[in-house]
Amino acid sequence: MRRVDPVEPMSVDAGFARRPLSVGPLDTRPSGRVSSCALPRHAETLGGHTARQLLRLCETAGLSGPDSAAYARTLLTLLGPMGERPLDLPAPDDSFVADDHTPVEFSLAFTSDAAPTLRVVLEPGCGAPDLASNGRTGLEAVRDMARRWGIDTGRLDQLEDLFFPPDPRGPLALWCALEMVPGGVPRVKVYLNPAASGQERSAETVREALRRLGHRQAFAALPEGDRHLFFALDLGDWNEPRAKVYLAHHDMSAEEAANLSRVDGGPGPAEIASFFRTMAGHDPDGAESAAGRDPRLDLRPVQSCHSFTETATGRPSGFTLYIPVRDYARHDGEALDRALAVLGRYGMDPTPLLRSLSAVTARRLRDGVGLVAYVGLAHQEGRPTRVTTYISSEAYEVRPPAIRGVPSPRSRP
Repeated sequence: MRRVDPVEPMSVDAGFARRPLSVGPLDTRPSGRVSSCALPRHAETLGGHTARQLLRLCETAGLSGPDSAAYARTLLTLLGPMGERPLDLPAPDDSFVADDHTPVEFSLAFTSDAAPTLRVVLEPGCGAPDLASNGRTGLEAVRDMARRWGIDTGRLDQLEDLFFPPDPRGPLALWCALEMVPGGVPRVKVYLNPAASGQERSAETVREALRRLGHRQAFAALPEGDRHLFFALDLGDWNEPRAKVYLAHHDMSAEEAANLSRVDGGPGPAEIASFFRTMAGHDPDGAESAAGRDPRLDLRPVQSCHSFTETATGRPSGFTLYIPVRDYARHDGEALDRALAVLGRYGMDPTPLLRSLSAVTARRLRDGVGLVAYVGLAHQEGRPTRVTTYISSEAYEVRPPAIRGVPSPRSRP
């Protein structure tokens, strides 16, 4: 694999300059590029802030002006009344999409053979008076999209009683992800809460959801985890719609992460461990392990995702490992260096990532940590390896850098 030297944070910061944020009616110019006058002018709102970020990101991802404008409108529609909320009010503390409670998060999915794909995760029910109302609002928003674009929600309908009980629990009810492709109609995913009926029933909920979707043997194929985080579904125009199970892994080492995948032909243990060490700031060549130490991530947990497409064998067809890089880096310059190293290792062009960070914020990378939130290494059978970087909106708050350094990973003999 090709290796690249990480860039110095100062050299990256030098290119970060925000374009003017003048706003006006949504429109495009004959060139097909989005006008800098993109949204209704009024006091700065959550919707205005995140939609302008999205417009810039769409341009970075190579989407046309009309497509970009359509996706900005979709974001505003899904945010509903929360989109009109002035940013000078406190953050909506019922949303956990991002650390600062912004109910929006962006991501770029890279492969070596194509331009990166832009995605956005958001919480349509954010700001609802309770979790049950949050879920109902989210379901209504997804079904409105489905009616508009002819998307089949049958698989989601099959699971409604499991994930939307009368008295739901947990930190979320429904998140929605839009994968932005040319044409202005996104691919849609929904993220549901396995602990909706209580954390103690989350495994049972996941097992039953998989069974109802025809994946009767799938639950037994999952590795051990500390907590079921999400149950996700692809809706609409996907070649092979997936059901996905996300697990949290607390206090994990590279060696343990290397054995989480159950996908044939995917990244091997050494490749997964190398990704883990790079993103965690450990020695990517494994010198620490060779010295007899076992570095562990004991702050925010590592996540794994296991996706299922076929129902005959119960075997996963996809695997992703997510490292919460923001908790193991001093500042975003370090986090970006690690992401660039992984992109270079897989022969992926880092330019869109650099441009995307500039499109989202004007601050220097070393002045905060959390802009680059997660980095994921993914493999889906029959497709090239994918690296996904998750980018925070930071609409409400920039997390200060760890001036005195990140706590060293615990080691055990």
